[in-house]
Amino acid sequence: MTERPPQPGPRKDPVDVIIDQWAAVRPDLDTAAMEVFGRVFRLARAMGDRMEKAYERFGISRGEFDALATLRRSGEPYTLSPRQLSATLMLTTGGMTGRLDKLERAGLLRRSPDPHDRRGLQVTLTERGLELIDEAVGVGLDAQTEALASLDAERSGQLAGLLRDLLAGTEK
Repeated sequence: MTERPPQPGPRKDPVDVIIDQWAAVRPDLDTAAMEVFGRVFRLARAMGDRMEKAYERFGISRGEFDALATLRRSGEPYTLSPRQLSATLMLTTGGMTGRLDKLERAGLLRRSPDPHDRRGLQVTLTERGLELIDEAVGVGLDAQTEALASLDAERSGQLAGLLRDLLAGTEK
């Protein structure tokens, strides 16, 4: 087996420090999973904060962005039921109602009776919501692209593939 060439970037990160501490007090532990998930959790937190900042200038949170983006991705007429939105965003109906209330008050979406179900509602992106989400998605992608700048395209693609495999393995 050939040795792996040194990778660019910091030699030790906070996760390495934690792994070293565990090795000192519990050398019997296999901390390989901690090395991966410790970094995944830290990365998720750091990127979550970065995305909140990106969307802040639009007056929306990441969760509100997700609701608007889900409507946008649904295609014209940018309409889904609250249940469809909840399922896509993995939210309870109560959590979804609060999010929709705020976005409706801001004029970014509207709720109306579902013409196919007397008891149902449909949620539709307004013109203002469409303009906002189209601008916000670009700003968000810029922030994500900037964060990936430390990896070349090949390594970024490899990482995306590895994360896809890992995610698939956890969703069984």
